[in-house]
Amino acid sequence: MVLYLRLLKFLKPYRVKLFFAMICMSLVAATNGLTAFIVKPVLDKIFFEKNATMLYLIPFGVILLYLIKGVFEYLQAYLMGYVGQKVITDIRNLIFNCLQKQPLSFFDKTPTGVSISRIMNDVTLIQSAVSEAFTAILKDSFTIVGLIGVVFYRDWKLATIAFIILPFAIYPIVAFGKRLRKISTKTQQSVAALTNFLHETITGQRIVKAFSMEKYENKRFQIENESLFRINLKRYKVRALSHPIMEVLGGIAVGVIIWYGGKEVISGNSTPGNFFSFTAGILMLYEPIKRLNRENHNIQQGLAASQRVFEIIDREPEIHDKEDAIQLEKVQGIIEFRDVFFRYEDKMILRDMKLNISKNEVLAVVGESGVGKTTLANLIPRFYDVTEGSIKIDGIDIKDVTLNSLRRNIALVTQDVILFNDSIKNNIAYGVTQDTEMIEKAARMAYAHDFIVKLPKGYDTVVGEKGIRLSGGQKQRIAIARALHKDAPVLILDEATSSLDTASEMEVQKALENLMKGRTTIIIAHRLSTVMNAHRIIVLEGGTIVQEGTHRELIEVDGPYKKLYELQFRETPAKKIIKIGRRMNNA
Repeated sequence: MVLYLRLLKFLKPYRVKLFFAMICMSLVAATNGLTAFIVKPVLDKIFFEKNATMLYLIPFGVILLYLIKGVFEYLQAYLMGYVGQKVITDIRNLIFNCLQKQPLSFFDKTPTGVSISRIMNDVTLIQSAVSEAFTAILKDSFTIVGLIGVVFYRDWKLATIAFIILPFAIYPIVAFGKRLRKISTKTQQSVAALTNFLHETITGQRIVKAFSMEKYENKRFQIENESLFRINLKRYKVRALSHPIMEVLGGIAVGVIIWYGGKEVISGNSTPGNFFSFTAGILMLYEPIKRLNRENHNIQQGLAASQRVFEIIDREPEIHDKEDAIQLEKVQGIIEFRDVFFRYEDKMILRDMKLNISKNEVLAVVGESGVGKTTLANLIPRFYDVTEGSIKIDGIDIKDVTLNSLRRNIALVTQDVILFNDSIKNNIAYGVTQDTEMIEKAARMAYAHDFIVKLPKGYDTVVGEKGIRLSGGQKQRIAIARALHKDAPVLILDEATSSLDTASEMEVQKALENLMKGRTTIIIAHRLSTVMNAHRIIVLEGGTIVQEGTHRELIEVDGPYKKLYELQFRETPAKKIIKIGRRMNNA
């Protein structure tokens, strides 16, 4: 009930429409009660007393009654549909906003498909609980109250006998509801797993086809799908069992009523019209009680879904603004790592990191995979927070400023370029006010303008999901144009050219030279060819700085940098054979 009441709080902004919907529901319930009530005058006045006046009045009244009922049913259905859809829209917006606040560590641990499933599948189930089931429960509750009034008015003794059976009718609603909620939780977890599987395989189709793994993926999908089928089958078993139990209980109630009511009519204590009016009320009462049982199933599904949804809504992001956080204006770009430690889960990634980066300095960070190069860069925009120590920009601790103002001062270009399924113009201007002239200027500086204007719609060309319609070099230059357009004083280049061929790398390298001018730049790189001209190079090992200097200084001393250099640039036997082959071809 606490969980359901929390869901109903989302109805508060629409209480006026909800109020009018409830009035319409009560009027619909009143017409249902009147329908049962008029059975007595129909039988007694028309069929037994043969009253000619009533023969005309009562049918007209019935037509008018159903006309009124139709109007109010339409109004309540429309109003509740509006309220229900708005509530679901609000919940989806809230979940998405809460997801946006989560740090990268959350997305590292949570599969994409699971997050998508919570926004789409779980919220859809909540919709049936908040709007459809809530509407049905209110309408049926009003109807039950109205009909109870009619049956007690007609024969209170007979009504009392009928309602002795009511507790037995409520029991399956409660018992099956608990069972259904557990099954629904498992169903939603299975749907989330299936959604995640689909997301992985559809986005990874290039690899699936390259390795001819279609049959393997089909088998995996069948296993996940079969698991969902078995869970759904349990749900249908519970639903299938609850209905006949309600039917049997209803049959017992009707049998007792016919026996007792018939005895009263035969003895002259009641009229046939009174008995049939009572019976009509009981039969009409039985239907909304059955519907309550059915709607309880939908509510249990919605409650199970809401638990998963509230896990996201209630999740406090580990990285957030301090209460007294200040706005960071445009910085010079002086960065200081002071005794920084960073632990990710159980592993210490960075240890006692001491580093000062000057204004407009180009700093390269190199080392083997897994030594903390990208982690170091991710700490500056607070994608993760340091475990110990502090990071300062222009002498201000980055935890003392708002995330938004901090990240406005930082531009990022990564190896895995993320472009959105939107126009090139919107991708370049992402997060910055659109200015056609400035967008084109950024594209020219990124050496992207020439290929953009050759595209079918120029800057309005939609790039497709993750920029699939562009080559690797083109995507990288769009990303550089985006960073240029942002015009941030701090630049992070995380393996920005490592996935490119030599020709594309040369074009992108020219664009990067334009991008780095007048900016404090941190370059994360495996290829030492991209960092030779850096003002300073630091070498990481085991999460700490083991070497520091220019390229020329570092290759003159034995150490990790020289080993990396020799591994990448020494002439292997294979390279010698290729060179000899080229000379022979030229000869």
